[in-house]
Amino acid sequence: MSVVIAGSVALDNVKTPQDSQENLLGGSASYAALAASIFCQPIHLVGVIGHDFPKAHLDLLTAHGITLDGLERSSGESFTWTGEYHEDMNSRTTHKVGLNVLEQWQPKLPEGAKSAKIAVAANMSPDNQMQMLDQVKADFVTADTMDLWINIANERLHEVLKRIDLLVINDGEAKEFAGTTNLVEAGRKLQAKGPRFVIVKRGEHGSFLFGEKPEDFFACSAYPLHSVFDPTGAGDSFLGGLAGWLAANGKTKPTFEDLKTAVVHGSVTASYTCEAFSTHKLQTVTKADVAARIAELRAYTNFA
Repeated sequence: MSVVIAGSVALDNVKTPQDSQENLLGGSASYAALAASIFCQPIHLVGVIGHDFPKAHLDLLTAHGITLDGLERSSGESFTWTGEYHEDMNSRTTHKVGLNVLEQWQPKLPEGAKSAKIAVAANMSPDNQMQMLDQVKADFVTADTMDLWINIANERLHEVLKRIDLLVINDGEAKEFAGTTNLVEAGRKLQAKGPRFVIVKRGEHGSFLFGEKPEDFFACSAYPLHSVFDPTGAGDSFLGGLAGWLAANGKTKPTFEDLKTAVVHGSVTASYTCEAFSTHKLQTVTKADVAARIAELRAYTNFA
């Protein structure tokens, strides 16, 4: 069972307290697709790249069962992000963003992608998300967003929320979008805007899942890492891992209980992303690795 994922495919230049590297594989769709591919294949990737995008990155994606017939090639320069993480790794500075080919891009889904049962509108403009949603026939649709779109495209973002089943958003953005400082209240207020389910990502503190009933609430712990090397793409990996697990297990119309299990798989998948630059660790992960780490997490959080 396939998944379609649309979003940015980028080149990242990242500096951390430990090291720095340039021309890394980045972008919301790249991370999400690689994470999803751990659990199911094929993954249909929809995005745009420029003439400068390395062939090695494309070869890596295809080697993981990610189909690129929805990846548009442009004569312009690829979308780039240049940023620096500080000592606590929870804060970062964006030094430069080059929208380049993303500025005028409109998603165009090939036939195979349109028929995927699970669709992921990864972090991109609400206009692009709406263009994707106009083309899919999926049973389950999920979307991510960020503070930029909350601030400059709020009305369109509200339209997106009316058309999706699951919103995934980080804690600070959830509070900003919902207009409250209480995270539980924020989750419920976001649900009232349209999606049946909401997941609020809390970084190293895990995530909250909100279901349709008042009692449908699940707090998932993050896997405790001894050190964080580069957290870029962790949230996208979370979303991709979640979607990939749902597809692999035929959960195209998931219940709240299904999503609880999917959240755990997404959370653990994201933990691997933080252990190396870019997708360097994520691209080596297997289902067995995820299962072993979930067993550890269960032991860490179980009590009588």
